[in-house]
Amino acid sequence: MAHPLSRIIDQLKREPSRTGSIVITMFGDAIVPRGGSVWLGTLLAFFESLDIDAGVVRTAMSRLAADGWLTREKVGRNSFYRLAEKGRETFEAATRHIYDPPPSDWTGRFELLLIGNGEDRDASREALRNAGFGSPLPGVWVAPSGVPVPEEAAGAIRLEVSAEDDSGRRLLGASWPLERTADAYLKFMKTFEPLRAALARGADLSEADAFTARILLIHYYRRVVLRDPLLPESLLPADWPGRTARELCGEIYRALLAPSEQWLDRHGTNEKGALPPARKLLERRFEA
Repeated sequence: MAHPLSRIIDQLKREPSRTGSIVITMFGDAIVPRGGSVWLGTLLAFFESLDIDAGVVRTAMSRLAADGWLTREKVGRNSFYRLAEKGRETFEAATRHIYDPPPSDWTGRFELLLIGNGEDRDASREALRNAGFGSPLPGVWVAPSGVPVPEEAAGAIRLEVSAEDDSGRRLLGASWPLERTADAYLKFMKTFEPLRAALARGADLSEADAFTARILLIHYYRRVVLRDPLLPESLLPADWPGRTARELCGEIYRALLAPSEQWLDRHGTNEKGALPPARKLLERRFEA
């Protein structure tokens, strides 16, 4: 019988290099809850399990540092990395989007942002997408009322609109590619359902395999859910796959959490030594 991770890793190898994206996933999911700083050697040990060359990892780390996502501290010949201040707000918003339950207190209204031409529009685009905003027209962004507006879009003109009439619903339909997001959720479930089934049968994953599976699970789920505006249930199709995908992701995550944390206990290092224990926050991820 094939190893439960072999299909997922083979799929990863067929895709364009995403080493930098996996680094960001690892920081958000596993390193930030353990103090935020990690030795480069810990990262190299993880990527070795994916058969990704150390030189590729070093190049990705340099690019992330140059782009302002990470900072590096040298202690002797060893390098230690942590998230830079620049990315923390975006990072925290993404973390809530991935792990927290969808909001249930929708007011029936939507936030409408108008952003003029020039540098502000370009600088705010990615931050708004990551915050859950959709765009029906250039310079126009929409999200359910109550979604925090990222700092990059603080200068936008802000309005509130209703989605109860036909014109409001057409606005929503033009703002988010829901069919494409639904297809991405279905692909995610097809990729990870065999792993869920293997774990349900009692598959005995090593600590290293559990950590690898956990990071790849969140890597693939993050790519879909951060493009999902998490619209109120009343505005979604009855067969919307986002709910089932979240349940699948949460079930696998909980099964992998203990052994994957044991791998970090043994191999995770920062400039002071072993990584500190994870916060209780981990146990609350993917709660209903």
